[in-house]
Amino acid sequence: MKEKVVLAYSGGLDTSIIIPWLKENYDLDIVAACINVGQEDDMEQVEKKAIKSGAVKVYVENVVEEFVKDYVFPSIKANAVYEDKYLMGTSIARPLIAKKLVEIAKKEGAKYIAHGCTGKGNDQVRFETTMAALAPEIKVIAPWRIWDIESREDAIDYANAKGIEIPVTKEKIYSRDMNLMHISHEGGAIEDPKNEQPQDLYLMTRTLEEAKDEPTYVEIYFEKGIPTKLDGKELSPASLLAELNKIGGENGIGVTDILENRLVGMKSRGIYETPGATILMSAHKDLEHLCLDKMTYQYKQMISLKYAELVYNGTWFCSLKEAMDAFIDKTQETVTGWVKLKLYKGNIVFAGMDSPYALYEHSISSFGASDFYNQKDATGFINLFNLPFKIEAMMKSKDEK
Repeated sequence: MKEKVVLAYSGGLDTSIIIPWLKENYDLDIVAACINVGQEDDMEQVEKKAIKSGAVKVYVENVVEEFVKDYVFPSIKANAVYEDKYLMGTSIARPLIAKKLVEIAKKEGAKYIAHGCTGKGNDQVRFETTMAALAPEIKVIAPWRIWDIESREDAIDYANAKGIEIPVTKEKIYSRDMNLMHISHEGGAIEDPKNEQPQDLYLMTRTLEEAKDEPTYVEIYFEKGIPTKLDGKELSPASLLAELNKIGGENGIGVTDILENRLVGMKSRGIYETPGATILMSAHKDLEHLCLDKMTYQYKQMISLKYAELVYNGTWFCSLKEAMDAFIDKTQETVTGWVKLKLYKGNIVFAGMDSPYALYEHSISSFGASDFYNQKDATGFINLFNLPFKIEAMMKSKDEK
């Protein structure tokens, strides 16, 4: 009886050619595993294609709700943004996909897991770090680090030679990754940062020129940092994000063009469409301004930077992130309330919010009189606050004489 390898299979260019390549180079039964995190693929066709290519068995796992609930929403709670721009739609999905691959490998008794990540990318690290954390005994086969194929053009030639249907051509050679949170675009003309984005690139979002000519208002309700209602209607995590994707896409929201620093040491240009999550992130940050005290908010800002780095690097299942999650959950105990936003041609404009835990007190913060704040008290406070500056100025004055 042959040993088994579980292949992370999407039906895209890379994984389409991996099945015949594995058959040529390994004496293994190939179990294809397509983990559905919201990519808009015909899963029945993907399954048929895997079998036709040589897989002995195919798993199609729908984990969309788990993806949004346990991966997207925690990242929103953390305000996790990589290098000021990237909401990490790909990074967040990888640990869940790898987790499911491990579960399937254990179920099948497979000793190997194979993936189609290139040797230049971050995803190879994300997949294999998750696998190491969850099943260190499983061995990894990474064809892009082994075979003689050196480019996407080479991969297309190999597919054509083997008679394998592929979803790309040399004219439209973009490498794309899609899930319910976002779609990424890399490769082709956009590799050169001198080039503007092609107008026909977007798949989830309208261009600013094509976006609606009138604004759209949305109201999002959060419960302990988790979005639960959209415009007063309670929705499941995936349904809420999908609806915001539609609304955000119509209004040109959430397109990011970033020259990011990859974990493997090089810079890479990525164009990301993340309409719904961009709206959620904006609303959540607004609500935190209302519900968190100054010290907690500012400390959480530092945590958010490190949290994003951990997620981007693929260390979702590490002790430090687990500890950070506990801290973040504590900060979110009062982040409950609604936020209204105005969406218009790529812009998100704050349009009101309220919370039962609001730390804003109008009677104190307004210019009017207040029983809780005596403006005369500011004199003593300012004298103490600026005392170090007075001392330094006197010292300098002595040195100058």
